[in-house]
Formats: sequence, structure tokens, C-alpha cells
Amino acid sequence: MSQIIEITDSAQEYLGELLSKQSVEGIGVRVFITQPGTPYAETCLAYCRPGEEEPTDEQIALEKFTVYLDKNSLTFLEDAVVDFNPDRMGGQLTIKAPNAKMPKVNADSPLEDRINYILYSEINPGLASHGGEIKLIQLTDENIAVLQFGGGCQGCAAVDLTLKDGVERTLMERIPELTAVRDVTDHTDTTNAYYR
Repeated sequence: MSQIIEITDSAQEYLGELLSKQSVEGIGVRVFITQPGTPYAETCLAYCRPGEEEPTDEQIALEKFTVYLDKNSLTFLEDAVVDFNPDRMGGQLTIKAPNAKMPKVNADSPLEDRINYILYSEINPGLASHGGEIKLIQLTDENIAVLQFGGGCQGCAAVDLTLKDGVERTLMERIPELTAVRDVTDHTDTTNAYYR
């Protein structure tokens, strides 16, 4: 079975040393993501003493310790890498989880996941500089994507342009099954515009 998450040799060394200092027999590490699949996802690594693991955790037995992966975080941990870079100050443990905010999708993924993937990975990063964000609110039975424009997009006069030109075109090109893209936000209401 291919590893969901890669823990480099240097990270294994480092974590192995840290764990041995805990002097708890059988202590391991647990990897999980808080708020997986959202822009606020954070990848976390914590000590896991015997009995602290969840029965549904996926286990990876390494030479020096066991890694427990939170079941709900699994798809978001795909392609994650835990690495340790030693330096003069001792070094730094890093966790890169490229799919934490949005799991990898392919042509067989549910339509909603594919729309969200494009929104989170391509469209929202471009809007973030304006304080804007687009969310998928619902996918209708007719395959119409209903989007909500938040942040700086709401009440913005250019939103029709942005919606019609950029977002709709991108989504329709990428996801041929979509029949239309609609916006739930009423842009005549500017009370929340630019509100942080």
C-alpha cells in the first residue's frame, strides 16, 4: 500500500529522539487536520500516548514509532510530507499538506468537490488580494452552481464582470456538466461590502 503521508528519514530521526525523551512506552505521533477541506485547515502533529489514538485511526508502523492518521483527515493528508531540516539553531520540523484545504479531485469525484477544488485552488487565491472569497452554496438538480461572493466581492460594482467573465467561464470550461453559474448575493445591498 502506498503511503498517504511521507515522513522523511530526518523527520523520523528527530521525532524518534523527541519521543524517547518522553519516557512513555509505546508513545507515537498522531497527525490530523483541523477544519479539513476549508481555507482555514491546519495540519497538526501531536504526541500520542497509548490509549490516546482513535480506534478508526490508520496506523503506519515506522522503525522507531507508530504514526496514527486521523480517519477524517486521510483524504486531505494525501501527498503530505513531514520533514526535518537541521540547522545551527537545532532545526525545524515542517509539515506540508498540499491537499489539506481541498482534497485531490479527479473526473470521478462528486461534482461539488470538483467545483470546490477549482474555487479553492484557482479562483479564491486570485480574489484574496481584494479580500474576496467565493463559496459554493448549493448545486441544484439542474447542475446550476449557486455561488456566494463574500468579503470585498459583495457590493462590488465589478462583480458582474468578475462573475460572468472569470469565474463562470473557468467553471464551465473545467466542468462541462455544469449548466449555469448563479450568484446568491444581492449586490444592491452594499452594507456588508468590504466588511472584514
